Formats: sequence, C-alpha cells, structure tokens
Amino acid sequence: MEKADIGLIGLAVMGQNLVLNMADHGYRVAVYNRTTSKVDEFVDGPAKGTTIVGTHSLEELVGVLSVPRKVMLMVKAGDVVDRFIDMLVPLLDPGDVIIDGGNSHYPDSTRRTRYLRDKGLRFIGTGISGGEEGARNGPSIMPGGDPEAWPLVKDTFQSIAAKVDGEPCCQWVGQEGAGHFVKMVHNGIEYGDMQLICEAYALMAGALGMSHDQMHEVFGRWNTGVLDSYLIEITADILAKKDEDGEPLVTKILDTAGQKGTGKWTGISALDLGVPLTLIGEAVFARVLSSLKDERTRAAVRFGAPQRRTPEAGRDSLLDALHDALYASKIISYAQGFMLMREAARDQGWELNYGGIALMWRGGCIIRSKFLGNIKSAFDNNPQLDNLLLDDFFASAIEDAEAGWRRALMLSVEQAIPAPAFASALAYFDGYRSERLPANLLQAQRDYFGAHTYERVDRPRGEFFHTDWTGHGGKVASTTYEV
Repeated sequence: MEKADIGLIGLAVMGQNLVLNMADHGYRVAVYNRTTSKVDEFVDGPAKGTTIVGTHSLEELVGVLSVPRKVMLMVKAGDVVDRFIDMLVPLLDPGDVIIDGGNSHYPDSTRRTRYLRDKGLRFIGTGISGGEEGARNGPSIMPGGDPEAWPLVKDTFQSIAAKVDGEPCCQWVGQEGAGHFVKMVHNGIEYGDMQLICEAYALMAGALGMSHDQMHEVFGRWNTGVLDSYLIEITADILAKKDEDGEPLVTKILDTAGQKGTGKWTGISALDLGVPLTLIGEAVFARVLSSLKDERTRAAVRFGAPQRRTPEAGRDSLLDALHDALYASKIISYAQGFMLMREAARDQGWELNYGGIALMWRGGCIIRSKFLGNIKSAFDNNPQLDNLLLDDFFASAIEDAEAGWRRALMLSVEQAIPAPAFASALAYFDGYRSERLPANLLQAQRDYFGAHTYERVDRPRGEFFHTDWTGHGGKVASTTYEV
C-alpha cells in the first residue's frame, strides 16, 4: 500500500475540510477519529473517490505514514491534545512531527514543544483561521514550535493556504508558542472588529431609525472602500437575510453572545505584559454583559426606555461619521494587537515578522481586510515601528476620521446607545497622544497612602522620591517595583 504524506486526527468540520483541501493539492492523507464510524462515513461520503485513507486505530494511522511521520491533531484544545500526544509518543520515532492545529493556549504549545523535544520528537502548534470555508478553500495558517519541523510541513501548509498576490498566507511565525500566540491575538482583534460593527449597527437602527434593508445597502457600500473586509461583507449578507415570515432573521436571534476563550486569553496576556489592550478588553466585556439577559431585562423595566430624540444632523452626515468611527477604531484595534505581539516577542525572545503576520492575515482568515496591506507596508518601511499610529498612512487616516469619530460618540451618548469599543478606542487615542496624563496625581496618591515613591519631572528618570504628606509618616518608603 502506498504510504500517506500526512495523518490527521479529528474529523469535525475543520478537520474534514482541511483533509479535502490537502487531497485537492495532491497530498495523500490518512485520517482517524475516536468515534471510528465517523471515519467510514467520511471516506464513503465527502472523501469518496479521493486518495484519502481511513484508519481505525492510532497504530494503523502511524503505520501507513511515510517517514518522517507527520500527524496533525484537529481536536478540542486542552487535555484532549495532551492525551493524544501521550498516546502517539510510544508509536513514533525520533524526528517525527506532531502538529496541533486547534485553538490551544500558547503556553501549552511552549510546554509541548519542550516536552516532545526531550523525547526526540518535533512539535508544531499552528493557528488556523478562516472557519469551514477557509479550511476547505484556503485558510490563514500561523505555525510556530520547533523550527526543525517547519521544513517538513512547509510545502503542505503553503500549498493549502490562501494566496494573496500569489503569496501564501502562511509563513513560519516563531519558536514554541509563537504561532498560537499570534492566532490568539488574531482572535482578539476579531472580537474587537465584531463589536465595532455591532455598535455601528446599533446606532444605525436605534439612533438613525434605519431598516435592515437600508443597513444592508450601507454595509455593502462600505465594503467597497477602506472598510473592505470579510466581516463587513458577511454583515451585509446577514442583514439581508429574511426569516420564513419575511422579517429580518437577525432580529429573531437572542442577543446573548458566546465566546470560547481566545479573547479572554488575549486580555489576560495584555494585563500580564502591561499593554493597554483597551478595545479588545471592552469587546470581551461586551459579550459578558450581553450574557446577563435576565438581569438586563429587569433593569430595562426598572429604568424604562431612554428618551430619544431625532438627531439634528441628517442621516447621510451621521452615516459618514459612523463610517469614520468604525475605520478609526479598527485602526486602534490592530495597533493595540501589534503592540501586544511586540511586547510578547520581547518577553519570550521571539523574532516576529510583523509585516509577514499582516500578510498572513490578508487572506483566508476572519479578520482579512484591505488595510492589512497598509500594515504590511508600515512594517516594511520600519520593522522597528513601535505603534501603527506613528506610521504616516495610519496617522493621516486617524486625523481624517477624528471629527466623525467624535461625532459618532456624541450620538451614542445622546441616544443612550452603548458604544464601549468606539469609546475605548477614542480614549486610548486621546491618551496615547497626550504628552501629560493625570498619572502624576495617581502617583502622589500611591505615595500618600503606601509610600510607593514617585519620579520628578525636574530630575533624571530612575530617581525615586517619597514625601511625608501628613507630617508624621516618617521617611521610610516602600520598595519600587512594577508588576
């Protein structure tokens, strides 16, 4: 029997579509699933007529693979991945590769890389974005782990990945957990993008009184300009979809949002690394607030509906403001995401290619959008760029959008329609461009109650001072440190 090029474990939607994608590109794939009936259903169904090989045990799967063996896991993140790794280790030989293609937490990928390296095996933890459609037709793939494993899977991954201008949306990200970290940040930005779009939708419907057909037309138009992106595109489609009774289907969907943890992980990482990832944090908390449906219903009864008046400005003018608010806030979301990746790279010793990451996100993935090309150009022009806001293109874009951005926020306040992501993005921008913030008072407060010390504007950085604010506190100061 002819040996298979790669094996894949886990025949849920993503796994099946990746296998079919690989087969389309000439790779012979062996598959296994814990519920072995799924193997037969897949081989006799979607994979019928292909070279895909069904197996019914891990031993059989490993036995049909060419050397060095490559086994890809498409299973639920967490303990399940570790259990499969432990079952595979005794069946593999030194130099073989285990690939985790799920949404694993990046510290787990770091741990697994080191664990398998000690056993002579190679590990890749790779983020894969694009959902069912991407997996089948070309996803964005973000591999990290053991660099020695990359040449063994590079051709396969780049063959099945999405292509933009002929370039595959798949490049080596970095060592150990780097691939899954970049995928985590991708998902955090995805949370932010989705929340921003939802806030624009809420303001269109609640403040401007637009119908879903009208909003469908606006999002369709926006998708032809600077906001051109997958999420804007599908939003236009969603708003046009009618239920069986002819009403917009989206209005029948319960307003409680789910989440699987990657946005939360992004926020926690930002707190750990000291990065002001404010917009993505607000997007996560907005989902949490939406889940309090029963409490929100009781609060709505208690406080009543807000009094709304017809905005004085015309609809077209306010739509332009919403467009600018969405565009500027989206820039902030990506700026914060790239800040987080830069700080993580410093902390972990990774050498991330930020322009390359932007290229990987230009096609196949959920956050693919037109201006990722501008992000790539920004880092091509200055690989050491601290913040996208300091790039001329994005600085000019923010300046052009600023007036509309502020106008959209005023509309949300006047109409009592929450827009936490718009607001946090603007607050971040105003804070980032402020040469002086009120943190001097905060440091005085900390020194007053806890003798935490402070630096002075008229002395060199690194010198710390303490004041006896009450006259009876003494001269003893607390140790200075940062968490």
